[in-house]
Order: sequence, then C-alpha cells, then structure tokens
Amino acid sequence: MIAQPSAEQALRFRFEQTQDAQAIEALLDHAFGPGRFTKVSERVREIAEFRPELSVCAWEGARLVGSVRMWKVHVGGAPVIFLGPLAVEADVRKHGTGGVLVQRACAAAEGAGFPVVLLVGDEPYFGRFGFAAAPGREVRLPGPVDQRRVLVRGTQALAGSLTA
Repeated sequence: MIAQPSAEQALRFRFEQTQDAQAIEALLDHAFGPGRFTKVSERVREIAEFRPELSVCAWEGARLVGSVRMWKVHVGGAPVIFLGPLAVEADVRKHGTGGVLVQRACAAAEGAGFPVVLLVGDEPYFGRFGFAAAPGREVRLPGPVDQRRVLVRGTQALAGSLTA
C-alpha cells in the first residue's frame, strides 16, 4: 500500500486573496448548500470585520480544495477572532487538510495579537486544536445556538454579547 501524502506536503497554503472569493463561495455552496445562510454563524459574519490576512486557503495546483475564514468581533468588549466557515473538498479531507487550515489560521490570529479564537462547531473535532466549550459558556451570539457548540481557543474565558 502506498502512503498518502499529508496535507502539508501535497497542498499549497496561503492567505486569502481578493481573487479567491468566487472559488471560496463555490466551495462553501458545495460544502454547505443554501442552508448555510440560516445558521447563527452567518449572523456573526454579518456584523463582523472580515480579516483575509488571517484567513487561509488550500490549493492543489489551480484548484481550491479548502478554506477557513477569520472575522474580528468583540465579546464583552474584548477583541477576539471568530473562525468560520471551514470547508474542505471531500477528496482531501482524510489527509488532514482541515486541521492544517485551522492551525495556520489560529497561528496567524495569535501572531496578529488575537490570542482568543471563537467558533461554533463540534468539540470532538476542534478539541484537538485547543478549542473547548467551557470558556465560551457565557458568550451570547446573535441568534439561537446550542451553547455546547460555542468553542474557544485561548486561556481567557469569555462572557458577554458578541458585537462588531
């Protein structure tokens, strides 16, 4: 059996560029369908400041195979980064592409002075990248959400409403 290359070896990762927007929207439409616009995360993105210099794309040649976007928000007055959406083409998921995207984006956020990253997602998946539900119990998002899915990466517990 031939070993599959890791996402780091087979793909090219770079921060999002303006010209990537159409390919990213197509990837997100394919990954999530039209229902993505009804989620609480979309309400967050409507009020947040998009940070393309912290958002990461994965490329296989000229094909976009993964993307994670980052947004600046405030929780209780503290600036934090909101992660999402994260999307990866099905044929490269098993190679760790999503994990590399999350790790690179979080490292970029920390390097830019944002040690706390917030998201809505599954703790079994995101927990391996340092995210936990406990620090986000008191975060109020702009819409209904299962509070157990509000995850925080960083040492600071957050409390308060999420604002722009």
